[in-house]
Amino acid sequence: MDSLTQIVLGAAVGEAVLGKKVGNKAMLYGAIAGTIPDLDVITRFFLDTVTATEWHRGVSHSIFFSILFAPIFGWLVWKINKNESATWKEWSWLMFWGLFTHPVLDAFTTWGTQLFWPFKTRLAFQSVFVIDPLYTVPFITFVILAMFQKRTSIKRRKYITLGLLISTSYLILTLVLKGVAFQKFEQALETQNISYLEINTRPAPLNTVLWMANIETEDAYLMGDYSFFDSQPISFISYPKNHDLLGKWINNDKVKRLIQITDGWYTITEKEGQLYFNDLRFGLISLDANESQFAFSYKLVPDGENLQIEERPKFKRDVKRLMAALWQRMWGN
Repeated sequence: MDSLTQIVLGAAVGEAVLGKKVGNKAMLYGAIAGTIPDLDVITRFFLDTVTATEWHRGVSHSIFFSILFAPIFGWLVWKINKNESATWKEWSWLMFWGLFTHPVLDAFTTWGTQLFWPFKTRLAFQSVFVIDPLYTVPFITFVILAMFQKRTSIKRRKYITLGLLISTSYLILTLVLKGVAFQKFEQALETQNISYLEINTRPAPLNTVLWMANIETEDAYLMGDYSFFDSQPISFISYPKNHDLLGKWINNDKVKRLIQITDGWYTITEKEGQLYFNDLRFGLISLDANESQFAFSYKLVPDGENLQIEERPKFKRDVKRLMAALWQRMWGN
């Protein structure tokens, strides 16, 4: 999830663990703990594109990381706050829950997390977009209300409890909505007599009303969308896999790693002799039926017998255009 949401979750967890003893300091250090896992983004300045992508939401988003670093960070906070009555163990417990709940929340997104690192399995429920106001806004409201109460106040505990309860309930609801959307896509495929191998569904940006689906067939991927306000049947657009375009590069280590990152949901496109590796999990940069540019696309640049991977840049104008189209599409076809 986005940084603000993780800060809010960390603050709420910190308050729940140690708020009675240290007041708003529990929120402060909980928020810091909730931010730490995302510091893995700095690897993009030191590593190649593929390796940095692999590391994103990797070790720093694992149970291993939470267990290993919680007592270390807990000790540092304990040394800084010697005047507080909280012990090293209590500060470590706060840091653990701040670190651990971060990847658990991220597991609900499309990218997911390697919660069980060093095992390479990526946990991704794909039921929440990385930014979701329906999760964040009510949550931050309750955290702010709690912040202005005395540390021993019953209202303070009530606000935090409500924030955690409502936000968690929403996450559970998104799984239900995902299940309903999945059934709608299944029914549409059956009605249209489309044979398929696998379906992958995810929410559209900023909401859980509009859902997107990737459907794998023998030689192509179908992409479609469904809103709970729709009155017209679901339609699908086909995108050829073109995996054969990789040629000898199919055995290249970086390409193999990209395939693993995408869980096999990728297409290859060629433009003016240049090959592009497209990650299907995040869709296209617009809802235009003629759109061919994917949100996450990698340029494959031959360098002798080696291959350089360059992520294609994303532009604000494309984001604005997509957001406007999604807002209109969300209310039905």
